[in-house]
Amino acid sequence: MGSIVDAEQARKLSLFRPLGYQRNSCGYCKSDNGSASYYTSSVSVRPGHYEQLVNRGWRRSGTLYYKQNLQRSCCPHYTMRLEASTFKSRKDQRKAINRWNKFVLGPEYIRRAAYLCPKTREEKKHRKCNFDLLTAVHEAEYSTVKRPIDPKTKKCLEPAHRFEVNIEGDSISQAKFELFLKYQTKIHKEDVSKWQQKEFKRFLCSGMSRSPADSKSNEKKLGSWHQCYRLDGKLIAVAVLDLMPSGVSSVYIFYDPEYEQWEFGKLSALREIALTIEGSYQYYYMGYYIHSCQKMRYKGSFRPQYILDPESHTWDPLDGELTEKLDKRPYVSLSRDRRLAAQGASESAENNPTEADAEVNDEEVSLFDLHMPGVLTLDEVKALDLDHWFLLVHGSFVHMIDLVGWEKMPIDHPQSIKGIIAELAAALGPNLFKESAVVLFD
Repeated sequence: MGSIVDAEQARKLSLFRPLGYQRNSCGYCKSDNGSASYYTSSVSVRPGHYEQLVNRGWRRSGTLYYKQNLQRSCCPHYTMRLEASTFKSRKDQRKAINRWNKFVLGPEYIRRAAYLCPKTREEKKHRKCNFDLLTAVHEAEYSTVKRPIDPKTKKCLEPAHRFEVNIEGDSISQAKFELFLKYQTKIHKEDVSKWQQKEFKRFLCSGMSRSPADSKSNEKKLGSWHQCYRLDGKLIAVAVLDLMPSGVSSVYIFYDPEYEQWEFGKLSALREIALTIEGSYQYYYMGYYIHSCQKMRYKGSFRPQYILDPESHTWDPLDGELTEKLDKRPYVSLSRDRRLAAQGASESAENNPTEADAEVNDEEVSLFDLHMPGVLTLDEVKALDLDHWFLLVHGSFVHMIDLVGWEKMPIDHPQSIKGIIAELAAALGPNLFKESAVVLFD
């Protein structure tokens, strides 16, 4: 049977291999099976399609893509984002970047530069009263540092350190791998034997395809990239970033533990907000936010921060009403609360699964019986044209209806092929359904 998709059309599709709904241990409260998510894997997701997924509560780890069931997980993971142009820095954030810049430039350079290329009174006054994020993050970069001839030494005035930051493809290198091992051992107290190069590559170097590949191109960068920080030629930090048409998504940062005092979490976030603005992306995504996790609270200090409503996929400010509700209960959907309030029902009544629901073994029933927030209902999936969704078989695309016995397969049975396909469609949503294909047998 010949393929029904031409090469140009095929290039525009993202491919998904459904892995289904699973319970796993939680990395935050350490429960054995408290975290429940729907999973799929892919080596071919287009950056624009990934953005659609992120805006429906998905995240990726290497080639594994997952959407958590916030209502049935111990530590609900909320998607958060910040509109970069409206970012308001806090004193501690400004202090972190200024401390780092002073360290890189060094007191001797700062003193001599003030004498050799003095700032005007207006410049000094403006600087004292205004924090300019873009100026601050680039101030100590070697390419922007002023190096006037010092009449004393007849040589260019040099900073204490040569600091450089480059955006590179997400390729693996020995320097990155060694830095990662150092970070995981010291900061996360992990056993190094857990990480081989292939695991590292799968976790942080197998992202989405990049375009354009030319780092000097002025076209908007898309796909998976590494922002590498080097001090005096030595790699000291790597920020793993997913660049999407409208947003910069922070995947991971690892750095040399010798520089822990410099607060690289803050420095990298500030630099990534600057990258969002300079690259003409609109939003900065700091990954998941877990309200009950103290270590995550710093993310909320990058304001104004918005949280994705797990049911309506609209965005609510992380302040006032939302924060108060998250203090009281783990699962909050403001759209649901408002709907219930309009109906005169109590919020808590419907915000937790009923006892009957709670008894259900998640992994043995259809996704449609779990009423997972943010996925399509069975009726909504039936309204999609599943029969003509593309299936990739041995390099050729066919329609689902070409599968032997397709029409008789039950759609709401988690082990039937049609049931597996229907759950994937429900989790991806109606738009991505039209722009994707499924991989099952290859």
